[in-house]
Amino acid sequence: SGQKVCYGAFKRSCYKLAYFQDLSRRVGFQEAHQACEIDGGALLSLESEAEQQLIENMLQNLTKSGSGISDGDFWIGLWRSGDGLATSSACPDLYQWADGSMSPFRNWYTDEPSCGSEACVVMYHQPTANPGLGGPYLYQWNDDRCNMKH
Repeated sequence: SGQKVCYGAFKRSCYKLAYFQDLSRRVGFQEAHQACEIDGGALLSLESEAEQQLIENMLQNLTKSGSGISDGDFWIGLWRSGDGLATSSACPDLYQWADGSMSPFRNWYTDEPSCGSEACVVMYHQPTANPGLGGPYLYQWNDDRCNMKH
């Protein structure tokens, strides 16, 4: 399930948002990746600040729609394979897009990625959380454990 929205200005003209308030319906990174592939798509690769802003606007519109949206981060298609250099300063450079996109665009939250055992990336959506050092936990990216449910 999810809401499909199409635009003509970006490489991928259609986007589908799937948000589940019911925690039991949220899934890990691999499950989300597979669900997108089954649906003929891929987890989101963000290639520019303009595309990031488009997605933020879509999420804000979803919030305004009266769906009762609450805290719940969204998986995007950025991940890090292997743990060889996970704790080194090279770690941020090890992240790649699941669909093969070569975009260097990143929108990390302050002090992210933290690396270690966190290898899959979410877009923050925690409107009720108190702001941290990087401001509100809205729309910036955070690496998380791949088995977390989002």
